[in-house]
Amino acid sequence: MSDKEFAGSDELTLPRATVQKIITEVLANDQGMSFAKETRDLLIECCVEFITMISSEANEIAEKDAKKTIACEHIVKALEELGFNEYVPDLLEVAQQFKSQQAVSREQRRKKEDMTLTWRQQSREKKQSKIEQSGMSEEELLRQQEELFRSANEKFNAGPAEPAAEPAA
Repeated sequence: MSDKEFAGSDELTLPRATVQKIITEVLANDQGMSFAKETRDLLIECCVEFITMISSEANEIAEKDAKKTIACEHIVKALEELGFNEYVPDLLEVAQQFKSQQAVSREQRRKKEDMTLTWRQQSREKKQSKIEQSGMSEEELLRQQEELFRSANEKFNAGPAEPAAEPAA
């Protein structure tokens, strides 16, 4: 990818509110310091350019490696080739934290799936246990169920019941 592919695209930007929040957090220690909106917008443009430059370089590196996906190592090489070596240790630390968080999330998801499976098995076992405790065969239970459905259908189709006449006193 070249810089020309990104040129002219007005869609490439960062959320202003997010950038403003970051700026506010950074400036929180400097009492009385403010940040002009025009300066924030300029900072956003610089960040977009930086991201574009790094991703473009990483894409070229990935293509040279015959890879279709840009991986962390491609970003590291891009930073090094563009002279941003000082960012590599922080990048690797953040990447490791992300991998750890993903592993925890996968483990939590697996546990939740196991619990759901266990609950379903227990529910089936309870139903099976109730059937066995009834002392009736499956055919008898089905006949009883059909009779209950027929009876309910008759009551439903009969309409509202007439109120019982009160006995004369």
